[in-house]
Amino acid sequence: MADGQEDDPLEGAFAEARGGPTVLRILVGAQLRRLREASGITREAAAYAIRGSEAKMSRIESGRVGFKPRDVADLLTLYGLAEGSARDIVLSLAEQANEPGWWHRYSDTMPDWFSTYVGLEQAATIIRTYEAQYVPGLLQTEAYANAVVDLGEAVRPDEVSKRVELRMHRQQLLSIEKPPDYWAVIDEAVLRRNLGGRDVMREQLDHILEIGKRPHVTVQVVPFERSDVAAVGGPFTLLRFAEPDLPDIVYLEQLNSALYLNKDVDVKNYLQIINRLAAGALTPQRSTELITSVRDAL
Repeated sequence: MADGQEDDPLEGAFAEARGGPTVLRILVGAQLRRLREASGITREAAAYAIRGSEAKMSRIESGRVGFKPRDVADLLTLYGLAEGSARDIVLSLAEQANEPGWWHRYSDTMPDWFSTYVGLEQAATIIRTYEAQYVPGLLQTEAYANAVVDLGEAVRPDEVSKRVELRMHRQQLLSIEKPPDYWAVIDEAVLRRNLGGRDVMREQLDHILEIGKRPHVTVQVVPFERSDVAAVGGPFTLLRFAEPDLPDIVYLEQLNSALYLNKDVDVKNYLQIINRLAAGALTPQRSTELITSVRDAL
């Protein structure tokens, strides 16, 4: 960085970051990668300096692991930041990135691969999702969520309640001062699958209608007669972030794991799919009419 440069890019890079440790790890990792590349140091040499492997350096720079303070300090020294405010900022943020997010309290019932998603979800500025089987998690009522969790693998009653509690806590994201834009496309089958009984489904459909009135929430339904539009495979979620160091991410949940896709070709493919789904689905107004008719028929 030139001495005469007015602004410290590190200050701005993290000023608007939200989402807790997951996002901070990615942002700090990206900054460490930039510093290494600007210094002309190979990943192998950086790994040697912290007594690790290239695989470890890759995990650090991609934000997939926490940071050891000694490793970060040694890397910054290697990259020519032996002292000064820039070094202090990175060290401080690396320390913050190691602090557990609010969802850590549910770690005993939540797999690591889903913990990553929750952190990214909290940081997203745009969330677009497609569901063909269940109401999306951010739109579920507590009773409906209980019914969905009960359909999964056998779990203890206390585990069910904690998983439902986590889901309800995640939904607070849609009620914060500056919520993300949330756009859900769901198949008509979701509305007609009677989970938990008529009262539970009626409450759930009422909830979708109510939350759909919020200016930052859009709900569209793909009707049965347009089933060709929905022939895209399983559900997925596309996350977009304000931070330039966070690429768009496609989240694909599987039975016991998840895929996180961030390559341009993959993201563009799923962006085309979600756009095609939205174009082929009923408009938000007509979707509201269909949801109301299904609710009234219960």
